[in-house]
Amino acid sequence: MKFWVILAFVAIIGSLGSALFFMMKSSSQTTRSKKMALALGLRVGLSILLFASILLAWKLGYIHPSGIPVQG
Repeated sequence: MKFWVILAFVAIIGSLGSALFFMMKSSSQTTRSKKMALALGLRVGLSILLFASILLAWKLGYIHPSGIPVQG
């Protein structure tokens, strides 16, 4: 499970990086905005997928909340 979460975070960061690349690249304005919007849309989609996957894994019992240990 940890592997999938790490992979999802890397994909989200990669999508954000590609959006930055397309934003900074000097090309026509419409092509640049379309590619940047696509990359940012992909990032949002991956973020929602990661959240839903974590919620589903918790509901199915694959992961358990451990909380912060109380010291006292």
